[in-house]
Amino acid sequence: MQLDEDTLARRRRDLGEDHPGTLASASNLAVSLRAAGEYQAARELAEDTLARRRGVLGEDHPGTLASADNLVMILGRVGEEQAARELAEDILARRRRVLGEDHPDTLAAAFQLVGALTGLGEYHAARELNDDIIARRRRILGDEHPETMMAGAFDLILRGLDLGGEPGWMAALREGDKRRQQEARELNEDEPG
Repeated sequence: MQLDEDTLARRRRDLGEDHPGTLASASNLAVSLRAAGEYQAARELAEDTLARRRGVLGEDHPGTLASADNLVMILGRVGEEQAARELAEDILARRRRVLGEDHPDTLAAAFQLVGALTGLGEYHAARELNDDIIARRRRILGDEHPETMMAGAFDLILRGLDLGGEPGWMAALREGDKRRQQEARELNEDEPG
């Protein structure tokens, strides 16, 4: 993460806040912050980067949508599933319009929406969208492609959720995740400066 921070600082100094290279570095740092569990810092940087990319690159630019993708994941991690869903729906609509229904980036955006729907407990809607993703990925990528297989594996989870609700093991994972998020927030609050 230190390398990402140093790169962003240099690019801000040398290129300015809104240069596409600076914005790419900011997006990379937001991803690193998210991966490190520093969700509040990741969210602030991701929101700022997304706003800047929208202004500089436009709403439909791949870099803008990549920043939006990252923000969806962050919002899901901080328990803002509805906001994650709305942003994921916007990303998917843009990808469909610009790239078409079957483009791999469109299918990845659809899969991200599946995750947001699952986070909201909308298992049936998530399963229907995932079924469409699986069919498209099979046709385009083949049965053995890792992304096809990933969507197929997730389908098993969705079927169980859709039929019987959240099993105990999944509730325990979700509770553990919430505890880790709270601990990360507390650690971030205790850090000086």
